[in-house]
Amino acid sequence: MIKTPVVRVVGENVDDGIYNIKEALSIAHELGLDLVEISPSANPPVCKAIDYKKFLYEQKKKMKEIKAKASKIVVKEIRFGPHTDEHDFNFKLNHAKKFLKDGAKVKADVFFKGRSIIYKEQGELILLRFADELSEYGKVEMLPKMEGKRMIIIIAPKK
Repeated sequence: MIKTPVVRVVGENVDDGIYNIKEALSIAHELGLDLVEISPSANPPVCKAIDYKKFLYEQKKKMKEIKAKASKIVVKEIRFGPHTDEHDFNFKLNHAKKFLKDGAKVKADVFFKGRSIIYKEQGELILLRFADELSEYGKVEMLPKMEGKRMIIIIAPKK
């Protein structure tokens, strides 16, 4: 599928150089390899004589390895009401500290049922106090924000 008439061929067991496309394809075919365009923007385009199936396999393997090494972000959710009591607040605060120490993000929200939506200020105060109490364990990633009937704050662990 290479459309240019002249290409630079590189690879193992291949004499590096500039060839016309027919010569390059015949060289790759003699070695039992495929001619793959690596850098189409170069002048002339660079092609490599490789086993394409093996190349795809190794690429897939590398992607799988990268995906395995990537840390999975866990988000723990803690829910308050606009009239959350002091004891309940402290109880949930201790859970949040444990979650942050374990490396999980904490998503705290105040859920407003029915007419309790008129206490938005109280909900915001609860969330800001919550974030302030957790300041030594994590940093605020998203300030309190209303989403429908709930006000949400996200706290990420400190590294």
